[in-house]
Amino acid sequence: MDAEKLHRESIVIDGHCDTILSLMNRQDWPGYKKRDFFTRSDRGHIDLPRLKEGGVTCQVMAIYIQPQYKPARSARRAMEMLDTFHALLDESDDFKLATTARDIEEAKAMGKTCALLSIEGGEAVEGSLSLLRCYYRLGVRAMGLTWNQRNDIADGVGEKSGGSGLTDFGVSLVKEMERIGMLVDVSHLSESSFWAVANLAERPFIASHSNCRALASHPRNLTDKQIEALAKKGGVIGVVFCPSFVDDSRDNVTLKRLCDHIDHLKSVVGVDHIGIGSDFDGYGAPLGGQDAPKVVLKDVSEMPKITEELVSRGYTEEEIKKILGGNWLRVYKEVLG
Repeated sequence: MDAEKLHRESIVIDGHCDTILSLMNRQDWPGYKKRDFFTRSDRGHIDLPRLKEGGVTCQVMAIYIQPQYKPARSARRAMEMLDTFHALLDESDDFKLATTARDIEEAKAMGKTCALLSIEGGEAVEGSLSLLRCYYRLGVRAMGLTWNQRNDIADGVGEKSGGSGLTDFGVSLVKEMERIGMLVDVSHLSESSFWAVANLAERPFIASHSNCRALASHPRNLTDKQIEALAKKGGVIGVVFCPSFVDDSRDNVTLKRLCDHIDHLKSVVGVDHIGIGSDFDGYGAPLGGQDAPKVVLKDVSEMPKITEELVSRGYTEEEIKKILGGNWLRVYKEVLG
């Protein structure tokens, strides 16, 4: 099997990155200079030239609400980040917004790159379903209910004294997200809040960037029972490249070890629920600077190496195409339209 040819003909979808933040001025990092998305750089993990080198059809880009903006300035910060993203669309006809599976398929056919928008941190809705619907109208199609903290929706994975599930507002929010066609992302939820979503959800939900707790003990990774519950609802887990999620020992963080997580997911629920969720530009030195660890992949341009590794492990062409993007596309068709 020709791994390079297979990768280039596949629809490749990365389910999570924090690149929008790297395109803004960062007051929390004095001296930081924002990057140009349309110029190839050795800073950070993602720009448009490197997305093309990596054969990525659709990059899911997060509107990440940093702790200093919570709770009172969350919506304002989300709007600033959305403005940064929409300005990119005005600069190039080669970069498109995707709001449906068809948009992604059309981008592939036209040789273009597209992005699907997600919010990382439900504080952005500020307790308002009206704001949720406004984000939808601006192109957002997924949302992580929490980051690591507790909010008015649920408990994040960093909440140690909780044990609660979804708040009343959280229940209403999940129902409304399903009604309008927005994906519920559980990657940062506490276990109790995860189970509240799993019991409530009537449509597929996702873990955009999580690995397997059986292979690495990070609390953001999912247990086998969680993986089974998510798969039962038809969802997808995007394997994440962040070193502490890949292995408990930094010395063991490699592409091969990441693919061990793919092997484990396949053994638990089969290949239909596995995707990629790199978390590029969300870990390492400031946005992947020169001192950032070069671990699973140095940046998005190396994405074809995943295909090479899966080929070497005996995955079939059909299985690889599902993992690279086909499984995400299936869920997008069901939930987003």
